[in-house]
Amino acid sequence: MAAEPAAERQTEIRTLLQNSCGGCYGATLQGAMGPSLQPAALASKADDLLVETITNGRKGTMMSSWKATFEPDEIKWLVKTLKSSK
Repeated sequence: MAAEPAAERQTEIRTLLQNSCGGCYGATLQGAMGPSLQPAALASKADDLLVETITNGRKGTMMSSWKATFEPDEIKWLVKTLKSSK
């Protein structure tokens, strides 16, 4: 099981998500140029696929790699957070 980031880091990650990802995924992550990142839209997606996408990006799309920004456990936490209603 992945370690949860400290509360301060969780806030930083959420801020990065809103500021850096909102342009493609919408202000509430409902989808825009990119697909929805709302829990219902992600429910059928495998965690490993989402971790891989955040870690390495998606070739041929605007989704870039975040492995230089986030630790592996932070990416796993982010996937868990996105898939929950928090």
